[in-house]
Amino acid sequence: MPKLKDIKILPPKGSHWREKAVFYIAVICGLGLFMAKESRVTSYLTDDPQACVNCHVMTPVYNSWMHSSHREWANCNDCHVPHDNVFNKYYFKAKDGLYHASVFTMRAEPDVIEMKEASQEVVQQNCIRCHVQQVTQAKYDGWIEGHSENRLGRQCWSCHKQVPHGKVHGLSTIQNNIAPLPTDSDEMVIPSWLAEAVNKE
Repeated sequence: MPKLKDIKILPPKGSHWREKAVFYIAVICGLGLFMAKESRVTSYLTDDPQACVNCHVMTPVYNSWMHSSHREWANCNDCHVPHDNVFNKYYFKAKDGLYHASVFTMRAEPDVIEMKEASQEVVQQNCIRCHVQQVTQAKYDGWIEGHSENRLGRQCWSCHKQVPHGKVHGLSTIQNNIAPLPTDSDEMVIPSWLAEAVNKE
C-alpha cells in the first residue's frame, strides 16, 4: 500500500498536463463553492425553519406548518431530527438532506411527499418526547382510553393526521404558494403600483 506522501495529485513539473490539472481542480473547487453559496449550505446547520424552503417544493409544507399550533412550540428540527445527541442529529440531517437534494435536483419528487421509515421513527420518538405527559400518565386513561391498549403500537399521526401540516397535501393541490424568502432579493417582490402608493404616503 503506498504511503500518503508518495501519492501525487498533480502531474510532474514540466508536463503539459500540469497546467490543465491545476485549471480543472480550480474549476471544480470554484463550482463547489458557488453551489454551496447558491444552496445556502450553512443555513442547514441552524434550526431556522426557513432553511427548509431553500428547496421550493417544501413551500406548501412550510406554509401549512406556519398556520398550525405547532409553530409556536416546535420548528422543523424539533420533529424531524433525532435529539438523543448532537452527532446523531447532524448525521441524520446530512443523510436526509443529501437524499432530498438528490431527489429534488433530479426533479423526481413525488406529488405527495411522505416520510421514509427512518424518518417516521424519528418523528414518532419526538412526538412522545414532547407529549410524554399524555402517553404515560395514568390520570389520562379515562380521557384517552383508546390509547391505553396500543398507544405505542401505532404512529401518532395515524389519528392526528392534520397535525401540524393540515389535511391538504401534495404539490399540485397547493399551487402558487409564496415562499417566505424571495428567490431573488434584488427583484421587487411587490407590484410597482403598490410601491408608488406606499411612497406617496
